[in-house]
Amino acid sequence: MQALSYLRWPLLFTAVGLALAYWLGLQTTGTIGGALSFFLIGVVLAVLEISLSFDNAIVNANILETMDPKWQHRFLTWGIIIAVFGMRIIFPLAVVAVAAKIGPLSAVVLAATEPQEYARIMDESHIGISAFGGTFLMMVALSYFIDQSKEVDWIRVIESRLRRWASIRGLEIAVVMFTALLFAVSLPPHESATFLFASVCGLLTFLAVELLGHFLDDKKEAQNLAAKGGLGAFLYLEVLDASFSFDGVIGAFALTQNLFLIAIGLGIGAFYVRSMTIMLVEQKMLTQFRYLEHGAFYSVLVLSVIMFTQSLLHVPELFTGLIGASFICLSLFSSIRHNKLNQGA
Repeated sequence: MQALSYLRWPLLFTAVGLALAYWLGLQTTGTIGGALSFFLIGVVLAVLEISLSFDNAIVNANILETMDPKWQHRFLTWGIIIAVFGMRIIFPLAVVAVAAKIGPLSAVVLAATEPQEYARIMDESHIGISAFGGTFLMMVALSYFIDQSKEVDWIRVIESRLRRWASIRGLEIAVVMFTALLFAVSLPPHESATFLFASVCGLLTFLAVELLGHFLDDKKEAQNLAAKGGLGAFLYLEVLDASFSFDGVIGAFALTQNLFLIAIGLGIGAFYVRSMTIMLVEQKMLTQFRYLEHGAFYSVLVLSVIMFTQSLLHVPELFTGLIGASFICLSLFSSIRHNKLNQGA
């Protein structure tokens, strides 16, 4: 029953969202069959977003636990608005506006009147999106594992070595850039340049957010330390959430070209991810299950490689979701097993 209390708002938004999806289908097709088709696609999109983003909730919770309560609340309220409207609506519109060299209003008109052309432009932009998101997420994952202060290992043979190598300055940047170069040389010259440019932008974005966080954290004497430190973490989480959302947004166009239906379906999923984040923080589940965050970061690392691979070939979203879910389930099982073995200790 306690878990259901966290799902109150997501369930409400699900009912409203699916009703809107049905109405949108009725207005678009004029038939009951078309309306039901839109309804079912909305359900599939919501499930897709939840399956792809559960690791996002765990990573968010890992950072939120150390944030000031005021900024926790701001992320979980303002953040959902940015996640639903920013990433699921404004981001695809911005990509099309830049790629087609048209204004934002023209991009909205294009999405509403020529959904297939809109989807084509989004699909052509996948090289840059894959490179940016893959680079950012790989930096997130490697920064977690290549860390001397990390004390708990799940897969010891890998993690203990990575922790020892943390003394090598800039190792994670070298690994990410080497990986990006390997994929770039496999692409045609014009796509290779786009891939490398987007990859460098992803790296610079990660470093800029890290720099901002360190700068704000250094102002420990300031009276508004908590607010400033919270701002740095807030910005980091928003960029992280955006990177996690790339594959869901792009993958959604395989199901429908209707931007508004995509926003509804992925928006429903985003509400569930936020609720799972709140539950993880308030119930202190990362403390109870010591390997859960390890599984999430392994999932992030695999997702980053998949995003790079998307520049060369299509990787089914079902496969991506299953890989992430597998790591999380295995880490949860290992955590429960560890708790049982140490129950009497």
